[in-house]
Amino acid sequence: MKLDGILPYARLLLEKAVAEGSAAIDATMGNGNDTAFLAKLVGENGRVFGFDIQQQALDATAKRLSEQELTERATLFLAGHEQAAALIPKQWHGNISGAVFNLGYLPKGDKSIVTKPETTIAAIEQIFSMLKPGGMIVLVIYHGHEEGAAEKNHVLDYVMEIDQTIAHVLRYEFINQKNHPPFIVAVEKR
Repeated sequence: MKLDGILPYARLLLEKAVAEGSAAIDATMGNGNDTAFLAKLVGENGRVFGFDIQQQALDATAKRLSEQELTERATLFLAGHEQAAALIPKQWHGNISGAVFNLGYLPKGDKSIVTKPETTIAAIEQIFSMLKPGGMIVLVIYHGHEEGAAEKNHVLDYVMEIDQTIAHVLRYEFINQKNHPPFIVAVEKR
């Protein structure tokens, strides 16, 4: 297949936005894959801020960063992404180049703990305000479960109303696959 899959395309978008020396956010650390990916992109002089509400996710992310010798590039918060504006130091506000969300639940974790539309939308609003021009938020939306389907609808309603003079909003998905495949929404600040 020549089309990029969902996760490779998410990373391709992040590579276009996040540069050496910049700052980025992993709004849902999970198992730390995206945190480590962003830490490589920002380089030694950049910073990644990671958020998750589960200690298991924070521990897995810290371990992954340590194994790849990237620990010094990241600050991890055991907190919801809706606290981004309060927890990220003010010097980075207006200088965030990229952020990624993987909505749903922690892979191989407790499936009853899921992202919620209210906190996700609050986080999108806060992070968008902290983006620099050309900065991007990439949302990978997993909607194959009841809570995910509801969150998908709320998030789509929200991003479709973003004024086109302040952001470009893209939806990337495979439309002929079964079982509610994940898709991407990307929001690029103008």
